[in-house]
Amino acid sequence: MLELRLVQGSLLKKVMESIKDLVNDANFDCSATGFSLQAMDSSHVALVSLLLRSEGFEHYRCDRNLSMGMNLGNMAKMLRCAGNDDIVTIKADDGGDCVTFMFESPNQDKIADFEMKLMDIDSEHLGIPEAEYEAIVRMPSSEFARICKDLSSIGDTVVISVTKEGVKFSTKGDIGTANIVCRQNTSVDKPEEATIIEMQTPVSLTFALRYMNSFTKATPLASQVTVSLSSELPIVVEYKIAEMGYLRFYLAPKIEEDEEMGGQQPEPVETKKQPEKKPKTEPKSNGEPKRRVMKIDLDDEEEELKPKVEAKSDADGYVEVIGSKPGNGIVKPKEEINGGDEVMDVKPKIENGTNGEVQVMDEE
Repeated sequence: MLELRLVQGSLLKKVMESIKDLVNDANFDCSATGFSLQAMDSSHVALVSLLLRSEGFEHYRCDRNLSMGMNLGNMAKMLRCAGNDDIVTIKADDGGDCVTFMFESPNQDKIADFEMKLMDIDSEHLGIPEAEYEAIVRMPSSEFARICKDLSSIGDTVVISVTKEGVKFSTKGDIGTANIVCRQNTSVDKPEEATIIEMQTPVSLTFALRYMNSFTKATPLASQVTVSLSSELPIVVEYKIAEMGYLRFYLAPKIEEDEEMGGQQPEPVETKKQPEKKPKTEPKSNGEPKRRVMKIDLDDEEEELKPKVEAKSDADGYVEVIGSKPGNGIVKPKEEINGGDEVMDVKPKIENGTNGEVQVMDEE
């Protein structure tokens, strides 16, 4: 039996609105310690990790570990039916195929319950190891959302660089470039407006702005956001949830091929196609050898001795020279130009035979 009662029902609504566009279906894991979710987006580029500890609920009962597969879009629709001040209760039976959401108004004068079918989702729980990050930036979540939104109108990616001077967000696109630098600022009246930078070594990584803007949908959950960066590790964008848990987004850095190649693209190398070598033996038809056509310049008196050419459709591009003896002349492939048989410009020597035959001699 599972029964969770959350006084701040709007908190669960904000969580669902933050992740429903990034993750479609996911398993909610319920245990004695809390209510959690871990899922990747459809393209397996970003990872979402949610934890709501049992101490944050007014009433928390979980008799045994339970995994509930839900469509996050449908769950968000259910939670939209609850008022911002309503108390949200989630109930599910062990081995059941549905989950019940109950919404109670603060003065108990209105109670509504909605039932939703559960799904069987095959998912593998990924172990996320704790890592030491080279740079950790804490800044106002609204400022972080504004920066990502502004840069997305210029380019598609953002380069986040952390140095001793501060954290710089930069992008470039077809219309130009943009750079935004946030310096450390702790001397403010409100702690949630402070910008704190902890850096061990300088780091600079590139990420897709499309995902960063999706992460910033969790801005209503917390006034501060924590961004953790380290070379060759995914970025972690974390929003604290009212001291009862967190919502973390993991995104792998984007590798810029242009930067690796120094910003220069290699020019395509033009290669000349080598002529194909043809076998010396020619295919025969009707017992007589066939030759490819070549151009022969004849004098007026030799015009009558010119051999007749007859095209053969089944000789794979060969034509038969009738009335000439097989010789050792140069043989060239024919080419189709303007629908006719154009022959190569080879001028062999012509010698008249004694019997009115034309012999083709090799051109030196």
